[in-house]
Amino acid sequence: MPDNKPPKEIVINTGPIIALIAGLGNLDILSEIYSKVVVPFEVSQEILSGGASGFGVKEFLRAKNIDVQKTPSTISPFLLNSLDAGEASVIQTALDLNISRVCIDETVGRRMARLNNLSLTGSIGILIQAKKEGAAFAIDTVMQKMKTHGIWL
Repeated sequence: MPDNKPPKEIVINTGPIIALIAGLGNLDILSEIYSKVVVPFEVSQEILSGGASGFGVKEFLRAKNIDVQKTPSTISPFLLNSLDAGEASVIQTALDLNISRVCIDETVGRRMARLNNLSLTGSIGILIQAKKEGAAFAIDTVMQKMKTHGIWL
């Protein structure tokens, strides 16, 4: 039986993971459109800390087909001086694993990814790609659910 998953790989940051959970209730969409989804150790720690409400922790732990890195990244001082640990680890992990696409929503992180010759997407880009590939949800409904959780993109 042939594997019909697209040969696409991505490294994803905390913000888009939380936004997708807020809008869709899970992270299934990632494994539907990417053949490999990498979550850096630093990003997983940000999510698992859960903030005051613990929002998204259960959904993150239930996510299938994501590759959560087990050890911290050795991050370039240049990235650490410019970005928070999550964004810096996303860029460093993509460079280390030779993955050309990252998912970052924050402006400065996106700028730094471009400076490192990485291609970009964000939460909305993932939703648009999923729709192009036939996903059955309404983007405006997903965006409204994100807003309900305090996420504005």
